[in-house]
Amino acid sequence: MMDGSPPPEPLRLGGAEVARLMPMHLWIDARGVIRAAGPTLAKLWPEPLAGLDFFEVFELRKPQDVAGAGDLAALAGHRILLGLRGGDSQTLRGIAVGAGPGQGIFINLSFGLSVAEAVRSYRLSHADFAPTDLTVELLYLSEVKGAVMDELAALNTRLGEAQRRAEAQAMTDPLTGLANRRGFERALARMRAEAHRGGSFALLHIDLDHFKAVNDTYGHAAGDEILSGVAGCIRAELRAQDVTARIGGDEFVALVAGVKEAQTVQKLADRIIARIEGFAAAPSDEARVSASIGAVLSRRDPVPDADALLAEADTALYAAKRAGRGRCVVA
Repeated sequence: MMDGSPPPEPLRLGGAEVARLMPMHLWIDARGVIRAAGPTLAKLWPEPLAGLDFFEVFELRKPQDVAGAGDLAALAGHRILLGLRGGDSQTLRGIAVGAGPGQGIFINLSFGLSVAEAVRSYRLSHADFAPTDLTVELLYLSEVKGAVMDELAALNTRLGEAQRRAEAQAMTDPLTGLANRRGFERALARMRAEAHRGGSFALLHIDLDHFKAVNDTYGHAAGDEILSGVAGCIRAELRAQDVTARIGGDEFVALVAGVKEAQTVQKLADRIIARIEGFAAAPSDEARVSASIGAVLSRRDPVPDADALLAEADTALYAAKRAGRGRCVVA
């Protein structure tokens, strides 16, 4: 040196120290043979890398003008991109420096932006990265973000399910499990809209006969049992696309999609009445109930509004009551 002091001793690191500082390093001699490889890099290849030909293991993707061992020295000082031959599409990024006269080149590599994929593919952990490598922190942040996003998605799912349950409960009769008046009104609005587009439906207003006598004689518990049984009877005669609702104490309505003929409605109503009269939920023969039904068809242009349809069904229901009960009248 200019001040006359002796030059400093060259820094020498053993393989263990280099592996600790740069767990993804490669030392390639002048013949193109891999002399040493970092422990993390070694996990990417099924056999020991030391002693293998660099060009048989790796594909040099950038720069592309290096054809063989004779050109390796030209990589010194350049950024390079490598890929494993016969492996996945993982791209390794790094920089090459000369290892010394006749010693080949030294390359330090990293996974770059694809580190998360590499960690999953090769089952890497924090021990596979240098202690000063920000990759570990970035992976942690990525995992935390993923966990937060997963929890937010799960929370949104739970909130959506809770909202759907709340909406269903708000439109369901708790005793019978049928739709309540609110649910019925929504279903009626939907069917009226379909009828305006050429569809059709029938509205059946069902009122139980002699139900008050059951409540007075056997109590409300028996009455509730009968109401639940009647709900099952009505539902059993309808299809999945039809709607049954309980809109009052012993009043039910049914919306039957696709019906166009009064004869079809009459036959359906007769079956509902017969099933109600025959079901076995009543505590005794004296408590058996029947039903009167008033029905109306939507097949008119324009389709009457909801209030008009209900009024016509009510008028038909009272006509059935006056005619002796236990029957259906179609408006």
